[in-house]
Amino acid sequence: MITLTKSLLIAKGGERDCYLHPEDNTKVIKIVHKTEEHNNQNELEYSYMKYIKKRKDLDLSQITDCYGYVSTNLGKGLVFDRVLDFDGTASKSFRYYLANKIIPLDEQELLITELKNYLEENLILFVDTSLTNIFCPKISKDSYKLIIVDGLGAKRTGIKFTLYKISKAYTKYKIKRQWDKFMKMYEKDVKRAKLGKRPFTRL
Repeated sequence: MITLTKSLLIAKGGERDCYLHPEDNTKVIKIVHKTEEHNNQNELEYSYMKYIKKRKDLDLSQITDCYGYVSTNLGKGLVFDRVLDFDGTASKSFRYYLANKIIPLDEQELLITELKNYLEENLILFVDTSLTNIFCPKISKDSYKLIIVDGLGAKRTGIKFTLYKISKAYTKYKIKRQWDKFMKMYEKDVKRAKLGKRPFTRL
């Protein structure tokens, strides 16, 4: 049994809370809120991660790996890698970097293109395309990489989720469709930054 306290809380989402793993600084634990109305994102994400990890040639370099369930005082939790900068400090979200104009636009475009190619080549579905679901670790003093920390697979169970697993054509279509949504969110955030508006999140 792992004990999670408020001091370990890293972020609160619409359905899940994310805690620092008290026994491993390189891991986080996602806990579903205690509510009757939710899509059980832990189960969806766990199912999807098990599915894609069956591929022997899968590249996990731009998503956080999943290590399965653990028992906690707050219920069953799902363990993932924690995204850290090269010096071991906690990474921040891509939205944070946009809002604070830390990374030049031309470099942002290169990072985005790299992520897009990664998703297409590995047939990975990024469905909840919020920029807060993408972290931007510093991999050296002056270079960055985009890593998806949440929102993979599907938002709910059903026939579409099954189709994602059995149809490459449908998966490719969905990847393109969700990427178009992501780019609209990205362009909106770039405009906010140009207007000098504050970031949506502290992460």
